Amino acid sequence: MKILVLNAGSSSLKFELFEETRRPAAAGRRVKTLKSLYKENFDNHGKAIKNFEVEVRRAIAVLMKKRLITSHRDIDAVGHRVVHGGERYTKSVRITSRVIAEIQKLIPLAPLHNGPNLACIRASKKLFSHAVQVAVFDTAFHQTMPEKAYLYGLPYSFYKKLGIRRFGFHGTSHRYVFEQAQKKLGAHATARTVTCHLGNGCSITAIKNGRVVDTSMGFTPLEGVPMGTRSGDLDPSIIFYLIKKGYSADEVETIINKKSGLLGISEMTSDMRDLWAVYKRGNKKVMRALEFFSYRIAKYIGAYAAALGGLHTSLDSGLFKASSEV
Repeated sequence: MKILVLNAGSSSLKFELFEETRRPAAAGRRVKTLKSLYKENFDNHGKAIKNFEVEVRRAIAVLMKKRLITSHRDIDAVGHRVVHGGERYTKSVRITSRVIAEIQKLIPLAPLHNGPNLACIRASKKLFSHAVQVAVFDTAFHQTMPEKAYLYGLPYSFYKKLGIRRFGFHGTSHRYVFEQAQKKLGAHATARTVTCHLGNGCSITAIKNGRVVDTSMGFTPLEGVPMGTRSGDLDPSIIFYLIKKGYSADEVETIINKKSGLLGISEMTSDMRDLWAVYKRGNKKVMRALEFFSYRIAKYIGAYAAALGGLHTSLDSGLFKASSEV
């Protein structure tokens, strides 16, 4: 069985091809990557992708050129990364018309992600009508959070009627990193763990005995530690202050989502590689940005160590190491 995995963004499409093989029944099933696994990122240079069917066809052409498949009919299943699944989805699900409708409803909560995710799903269902289509939600892993962690200090009716609560994101990354650490270090050494997903989008998650108890991203992916272009946590009154100063609501939304974080503080770039290269030359703007960024991450880790009642392990996405208990 060949499985195509798609990760659709507004300006790029990432994909990988996997092959599922059967082992003896007692051992269950496992997934392994093809020997000639091919990764590709179709970058549209920041411009919104207008036709995901075209992009998926490009992916098929690449796989055929590499002789990994002979036609699109070789694809038996397609997995889609979907950013926002709300409260309804606590695990991966087979995509139906009902699932598509739910993803559509959640677009306002993740406008930069769910729209492209859904466009790619629709294109994929058209191109691979014979294949099983599965949605894997970034929010699913975080749905074990207790009420005290996911509620905001707003009227409770806002949660009951409008669904305003902390959802958390990057769940697939946090779950994978935690599970890999648990395999290597054991259940006891990872009983109280903090995982860090650090990229252009950043989030910190507290995990106790394999269950998420808190996470930094909230109702949308904007909350939490500062990111490449997102502000992270800020006093809500700042938004009203800027509007009173003449900025429109749309302008403020753009500023805190696309012009803040590392880009806003450094006044240079959101790319950590570029910032680090300049930092080594002693640039004060970059030093300010990186110190700000590091401090906020350390503060969240400290807060989650307290929430967990101590800390066994601190992990980041792609690299982890055990720390002493605190």
